Amino acid sequence: MKTQITDMFGIEHPIIQGGMHFVGFAELAAAVSNAGALGIITGLTQRTPEDLAKEIRRCRDMTDKPFGVNLTFLPVMKAPDYPGYIKAIIDGGIKVVETAGNNPQKWLPALHEAGIKVIHKCTSVRHSLKAEAIGCDAVSVDGFECGGHPGEDDIPNFILLPRAADELKIPFVASGGMADGRSLVAALALGAQGMNMGTRFIATKEAPVHDNVKQAIVAASELDTRLVMRPLRNTERVLRNAATDRLLEKERELGANLKFEDIIEQVAGVYPKIMLEGAMDAGVWSCGMVAGLVHDIPSCKELVDRIMVEAEGLIRQRLAGFVAG
Repeated sequence: MKTQITDMFGIEHPIIQGGMHFVGFAELAAAVSNAGALGIITGLTQRTPEDLAKEIRRCRDMTDKPFGVNLTFLPVMKAPDYPGYIKAIIDGGIKVVETAGNNPQKWLPALHEAGIKVIHKCTSVRHSLKAEAIGCDAVSVDGFECGGHPGEDDIPNFILLPRAADELKIPFVASGGMADGRSLVAALALGAQGMNMGTRFIATKEAPVHDNVKQAIVAASELDTRLVMRPLRNTERVLRNAATDRLLEKERELGANLKFEDIIEQVAGVYPKIMLEGAMDAGVWSCGMVAGLVHDIPSCKELVDRIMVEAEGLIRQRLAGFVAG
């Protein structure tokens, strides 16, 4: 399948594996890229720029296909060594960077000078237009269904994607609620040039996370996510567990007096314990409503191949049948 996204990133299929904390290691990125999609290493999961450089080299040993790096710009007092991470990305020969969080404008000249294409994650049309205006090459449009941070507008993809198509000149991919061939065909119909999958790629054989995490996604329904940190305007969609219930109870108790410090035990530094050790109630962790569409744990190649067969079948047969004659 050929779209503006496959052409821009030099990939076979219009599918991107989104950056995910303590999930986007070289093993997963390489497996996704070897399947013909675009794998992504999560930059800030690597503690230092030197660690990121090593992870990029490790991924190169596993694939000769294009892969990218996610770099999230955090609104924190003590910022990570962003110049160092940018240098590791450029020196590593990376040609695609997925940015998220704060405005990446400051870093675009260096990335573009190195021939790197930048796709920025946005949860609204206005933010997408800003990304286009500052020179991003593409946008990943995140609907309210997505795992992680869906923004504060609560607009689902059935509205957000066609609105983005109405306004944007640069290509965009659909993110949030993407799991299968139906997702891809729907995204294309609504104006996207491909799709970005996060939660679905966690439940794959190559995802280097504890099996407890994968089984939790398979067992979950579309009703099993919760929104936390809404009072702090830092909303995150997570899978319900004991830590989620504790956090939401704290939010109810404190109401408008809630501060980040009140919930820090449930949200700070918990990902290694959950993703690597399988301690499922150690804290809250991002998961999309799409968990309700995840029923197995295939290899990345099996998953991508299945998506493309289903998508092409839908386009050539079911949809074409509606207009035949």
